[in-house]
This record gives sequence, C-alpha cells and structure tokens, in this order.
Amino acid sequence: MARQVRAEQTRATIITAAADLFDRQGYESTSLSDIVEHAQVTKGALYFHFAAKEDLAHAILELQSMTCRRLARDTEIRGHTSLEALMRLTFCIARMSADDPVLRAGLRLATGGTRPRPPLSHPFTEWLDIVTARLLGAVKEADVHPDVDTDVVAHSLVCFFVGTRVVGRSRESVARQPRRTAEMWQILIRGLVPVTRRARYLSLAARLEREIAPV
Repeated sequence: MARQVRAEQTRATIITAAADLFDRQGYESTSLSDIVEHAQVTKGALYFHFAAKEDLAHAILELQSMTCRRLARDTEIRGHTSLEALMRLTFCIARMSADDPVLRAGLRLATGGTRPRPPLSHPFTEWLDIVTARLLGAVKEADVHPDVDTDVVAHSLVCFFVGTRVVGRSRESVARQPRRTAEMWQILIRGLVPVTRRARYLSLAARLEREIAPV
C-alpha cells in the first residue's frame, strides 16, 4: 500500500511539473528532460508512468475535464438557477486557474491544437455542452430572453471566456482574471437577461468577483 501511495504521489508530481512547464513555455518547447529536472525525479520514474510526452498532455486534459465536470455538478446541485450556476462555474474556473497549473496548461494545450484521445472530448466541446445546457435552463426559468439562439450564445460565451484568458496570459497577471470574468458577464447580462432580472445578476457578478479576487 505504501508503495502504491508513493507511486501515485510521484505520478502527480510529474503531471504538475509538466503542466507548469507546458503553461509557461509551451508544449512543443518542453522536453521530457525538462520535466524530469523540474519534477526532480529520475527518468526511470517518469517512463514508469508515461511512455511519451503525449501521454502527459492527455493526462493533463483528463484532469482538466474531471475538474470542470465536478465544478459543473457542484454548482448544479446547490439549488442555484441555471444562469447563476453558469456564472459561478466560470468564476470558479477563473479562481482555480490562478493556483492550478493543470487548468492553465489544459487551456494552453487545447488552444495549441493538442487533441485528446477518444473517448475524452475536446475541452471546448465539453464546455459548449455544459454552457448550452445551462442556457437552455435559463431560458426556461425566464432569466434569459426566450428568442436567443442558445447555440450561438454558448459558442460566443466560450470564445469570450477562453479568449479573455488566452489574451490575458501574455498581457497581464492571472490574478486579473476575476475582473475580466466580471467584465465579460456585465456585457453578457445586459444583452441576454430581461430588464426586470438584470440587476440581480449584475449584482451577483460583482459579488462573485469580490469572493474570488486575491487579497
């Protein structure tokens, strides 16, 4: 049992080190030797868990997917409206990305053309499915205008959220993400939410930004 725990810890250490390097310098510019040095493990330990760099990329995308699906379930089961659950999900991802290199590396891998192995879906496909489901729920709950095309809005929202993070990566600190996420929602709420319910969600965006902003 102790040996299994050590093996799991070593595997997690290697994934975290690889994610940190993929995030900071890119997948193509990172070698397995770089990862061994950064993780402070032997080459044998790395090859015991991962036969190739592609295996590490897939493991990172798997962890990113598991995290996003867990966050989506958590926000759904807490009794929030569909729109609030969607807003909370984006703010949670923004907050966790500040501390979790796996989430940051997963985004960089996804935007860099790395494709996960089936049956794992591409992150953007998974996010589009989650966002579309929440928007359909928000329409039924009258929190979003009934005449919106939810597929178009879901595509635009994912592009907005991903684009904000990609642009921000090279221009500003990741700690700026709560503000950028709030700005995104201020724009979307004014375009999607009926006037009678708009104040509630604008106030929610401001509150969620304060909750996750670094102190």
